[in-house]
Amino acid sequence: MPSGGRAGTVAGMAEPHPFRRAAESKDLELLTETLHEDVVLHSPILFRGFEGRDTVATVLTHVAATLEGLTYTDELADGKIICLRFKATVAGTSKELEGIDFLELDENGRVAELTVFMRPFSALTAFNEQMSARLGASEG
Repeated sequence: MPSGGRAGTVAGMAEPHPFRRAAESKDLELLTETLHEDVVLHSPILFRGFEGRDTVATVLTHVAATLEGLTYTDELADGKIICLRFKATVAGTSKELEGIDFLELDENGRVAELTVFMRPFSALTAFNEQMSARLGASEG
């Protein structure tokens, strides 16, 4: 498991992927730029994915508002695959969650697929409730 040292990238990587920098700083403009035009987001709460840069950017905007103190603790990369392990708290609760953002990159280094895994169930449930309310409100 992690050494407990600095959160960072795999040895030899020059710097974190821009997606990580954007998510940690809640830079939604940069986050959108890191996404492929036809990106697919596989959510931990829905069976079907979200498709397209605009749709995924909207969902990630709500995620940024729902998660407080998002910190990536590990980043692993192999070719066009990046695995980002994170910790955060669900906004307005004491529910701490941890998860993984599994990124599949295109030939230009943009995120073509993003699959999100989260645990524990109690924090995922709180996250789901807030995201459902936010996404419902943004559709109306």
